[in-house]
Amino acid sequence: MSRTRPPTSGESEDVRPRTVLVALWGMSRPAQLGLIALVYAFGVSMAVARGASAEWEAIALGLAAPLPVAASVHYANEYADVETDALTDRTPFSGGSGALVEHGLSPRLALWAAVVSAGVGLVVLGSDAVGVGGRSLAATPAALLLGVLLVGWQYSVGPLRLAWNGLGEVTNAVLGGISLPLYGFAVVSGGVTLDAALATVPFGLLVFVNLLETQWPDRRADAAVGKLTLATRWSPRRLRVAYALGGLGAAASVVALVGTVIPPVVAAATLLPMIGLVPGYRRFTRREEPLPAVATMVVTVALTTVAWSAVAVGLVG
Repeated sequence: MSRTRPPTSGESEDVRPRTVLVALWGMSRPAQLGLIALVYAFGVSMAVARGASAEWEAIALGLAAPLPVAASVHYANEYADVETDALTDRTPFSGGSGALVEHGLSPRLALWAAVVSAGVGLVVLGSDAVGVGGRSLAATPAALLLGVLLVGWQYSVGPLRLAWNGLGEVTNAVLGGISLPLYGFAVVSGGVTLDAALATVPFGLLVFVNLLETQWPDRRADAAVGKLTLATRWSPRRLRVAYALGGLGAAASVVALVGTVIPPVVAAATLLPMIGLVPGYRRFTRREEPLPAVATMVVTVALTTVAWSAVAVGLVG
């Protein structure tokens, strides 16, 4: 494994602005920001399919705040994980961006970026709540996004440091798999319903399975610095049981909700990609590179969004 020493908080780096910008871009996790926009679209399309009015100005307004909020959470994670990122064998879906270590930058850069991004997100959120162009964000989506920011920081930093105490996987699944799509739903509808919350459960379980898979390659580095994720706490057998139960729970929840909470076409679009968890289970804890659960999660939210959109425009019932 790479043993590059991360810079300490007291170091002074003589680096070019371009290097800093490249590091900031990488630490923002642009691919994940794109996924967050897709998850937001999932919630929006579900709200419109359930009869809410699709006002594009309000939808665009609602998208402006979660991106800097998510970037802030990502920067906070990079700041907290600089030691483990220096030790891990990075893959496209695990090990952090590695930008601080790669460019020899101080962790303070990530911390300041997290603070500034949070400030930007709060300013945008406040502007949205007051109203721009005659549109304003309702209290429910504003509260949801503020909760994502606060809990998202606690995923990585103190006092809770949830990811360091075996609670990171569940927390991240709730934030990314349930809270974010409900935020999109609430932006359009003004609030959250029980049916909407239930409809996000299959995706939330997929996010949990995805996190089990992406945490596995980092287990040794995490354990070395005291970050006690489930991958460091649980045996491979127990992790595989959790993976299987998470996948089966996701599929079973779709079946249980079809026809009442989830339209048949949405159920089909959600279930079909879950086939990818079968090879995922077979290779989980046996191979270091995460892929099947990651691909399953992304394809599922994409197809689910398309299916809800088809219901919204009346192509299917």
